[in-house]
Amino acid sequence: MADTLSPEEIEALFTRSDGTFLCARWGRPIVPVVFGVDDRTLGIFKGAIEAVVALADHRMAETDPELGANLMVFFVRDWSELTETPNLDRLVPDLAALVTRLQAAGANQYRIFRFDADGGIKACFVFLRLDEVLAAMDAETLALGQVVQSVLLWSDRAFTERSALAQLPDGTVVLRPEIGALIRAAHDPALPGCASDTSHALRLHARMLVS
Repeated sequence: MADTLSPEEIEALFTRSDGTFLCARWGRPIVPVVFGVDDRTLGIFKGAIEAVVALADHRMAETDPELGANLMVFFVRDWSELTETPNLDRLVPDLAALVTRLQAAGANQYRIFRFDADGGIKACFVFLRLDEVLAAMDAETLALGQVVQSVLLWSDRAFTERSALAQLPDGTVVLRPEIGALIRAAHDPALPGCASDTSHALRLHARMLVS
């Protein structure tokens, strides 16, 4: 596996399907909470979050002064359960319409990001519907994949052709080292927390080379 990514590959990871480039990282400590899972899966998710946050050289906290928790993961069996979740409609605008769209699309996951005034991520809501595909995944792989996709604002096409994860010969699933290096580079305080110019990919590439 390659240890780095070219500037063009980095640019593609943050270029959305409408052609716009946008890279944003967390601007505040991450405070996670996971709903709808047993204690074992909860521990696995929290472990994955702690590992990725440490990799990024970012921070976690006990509470977020604005939201209490700012990385919220919801597991459901059916999308309709979201509309039955108390007060969720206060956090997610047009929740009923979103549920209708997810049902129509047959989706099994969805993420919503919120941003600070300077463009950094201030919250992420992750919704997972345990269909046959997600239910067949082991909890460690599912958790690591979801955390990686929540730690930066990736393109909507970022990992459609190649996963952010890789499998070792012994079957262990790990984060691809070049993706880990990119996550760490993007959280470097010397770089802006949000960038919409493709030249940011060159800065990220340079940071990866020296880190």
